[in-house]
Amino acid sequence: MIFTTYTNLLLKRLPVLEGRHFLRATRSYLFCLLLLGISPFAVAETLQQAWDVAIEHDYSLQAVRENTQASQHQLKAAKAARLPSVTVGAGYTALEKDPEAKVNFGGLSGQFPLAERESYSYQAMTTMPIYTGGQISNSIDAATSSLQASKKLEVGKVLDLKLRVAESYLAVLRTSKALEVANSHVKSLKSHASDVDNLYEQGMVSRNDLLAAQVALADALQAFIQVENRLDISRSAYNRLLGRGFQEAVLLDELQFETLDDSLESLIAQAIERRYELHVLKEQADALTHKARAIRAKNLPQVALSGGYDFQENEYQAHEGQWLVGVGMKWTLFDAGSIKNQASVIERQARSLEQQYDEVQSLVRLQVRQYWLDTQETQKRISVTAQSISQAEENLKVNRDRYEHGLSTNTDVLSAETLRTASQNNHANAIYDAVLARIRLKRAVSDL
Repeated sequence: MIFTTYTNLLLKRLPVLEGRHFLRATRSYLFCLLLLGISPFAVAETLQQAWDVAIEHDYSLQAVRENTQASQHQLKAAKAARLPSVTVGAGYTALEKDPEAKVNFGGLSGQFPLAERESYSYQAMTTMPIYTGGQISNSIDAATSSLQASKKLEVGKVLDLKLRVAESYLAVLRTSKALEVANSHVKSLKSHASDVDNLYEQGMVSRNDLLAAQVALADALQAFIQVENRLDISRSAYNRLLGRGFQEAVLLDELQFETLDDSLESLIAQAIERRYELHVLKEQADALTHKARAIRAKNLPQVALSGGYDFQENEYQAHEGQWLVGVGMKWTLFDAGSIKNQASVIERQARSLEQQYDEVQSLVRLQVRQYWLDTQETQKRISVTAQSISQAEENLKVNRDRYEHGLSTNTDVLSAETLRTASQNNHANAIYDAVLARIRLKRAVSDL
């Protein structure tokens, strides 16, 4: 299976050659892989595999998941407030003197003990709210909305991470292609410089042509070194997103461009319906609204049922242990506006999120339109740049042939080589720009 995968990968990356030329190209490809630290039988990593690894190892996503877990515990705590609570207690008391009562009967005074100087006590009590004015129910609703906001945020952060990985993935592919083009540019200029040197030795061209060819080759080598450095940086950035060592080898599968058939209106409608930012703002606003109602409920009567068993050691008391039950009410009639202002603060924060919702919705519409237009543009660029490659190749071939016969100048050859390199880079950039625009559009409509 590994061999089959490698063979398919090799056939995709090598030109169609036959016999001795195919074997030579194969050996060159294997040698390049070894230089890059990649096993010849390594399987190219797909974008989906990269996503799976990044989602598993990303620290920021793990932090968001922890917040979701916290919201779940917050909801459980809010629901627990409507259930009975049970408390137990015990104590030991030692007094300086025995508690005694003074009595006076017919002018005769006396004292008799009321309790023991040393005693212990214990009690078990349960309390259950009966009416809270909506404080508990609104707290539960607020916690539910907060949990939904956390879940939506987690889903959105996964999409954001997948977009970052895709951008880094494409950066590696783009820079790898640029390195390939730069290497081809160097080889072509080396060949041309060698031809110019032979012609110069024969006295058929001036030294100026030789110097110009050598300078062009030096510039190409410098550009190759720069692209090689950018490739190393892009690979390091990609490995970081996947939680790997910066120096680990990177072998990626090519991405195919997908044509876009959806209308702009349908994509905008899909984005408005699915975008996590909008859902998060709505759920957060709802949570604050319910929280404000829960605070205002503190101004209403709070009724609770309580009961339990209480024991107080006292040999002078007829019944040391007592079962008890009772209904209590607490009503805050005046607090100088404290509760009202606290609720107003939360309500204003909810209104602020509602205003942000409209702003974010407008930005979402603009984002979808931008990426849709980018996709349209890059689709057109692909067909245009594809035609220019063969034309640039033919132009270089003609100019080199004319130069060898003294019908063209060295400048014409160098310009033709520059055009050939530019055409290859333009076509590669058009393809990768189209793929990236499509991925960004999918992210914009939450379909990544």
